[in-house]
Amino acid sequence: MIAQEANIKLKELGYEVQNSFVDLGETAERVVSDTLLREKFDCIMIGAGVRILPQHTVLFEKIINVIHQKASPSTKICFNTSPSDTVGTVLRQGSSNYNN
Repeated sequence: MIAQEANIKLKELGYEVQNSFVDLGETAERVVSDTLLREKFDCIMIGAGVRILPQHTVLFEKIINVIHQKASPSTKICFNTSPSDTVGTVLRQGSSNYNN
């Protein structure tokens, strides 16, 4: 299942889905922070492109810290292993407003 298919399936299941893409440079923290100031999310998923590549470790840390500082205390953070398990990952969190 590709990312778009996962988002369609989640919407069919009644979830609100918002994708927030970040660059790998200086604006990533600001993009996440601005999004969290405008919206409240039940669940935030950080994709493997940021999470698992060693060269993105510092970026991953920065994003986690922004989420920790700006998101609601009840916001869950989840991680998929690929787009094919995105739906199951969100379902296991029991969230209705999901940011990817």
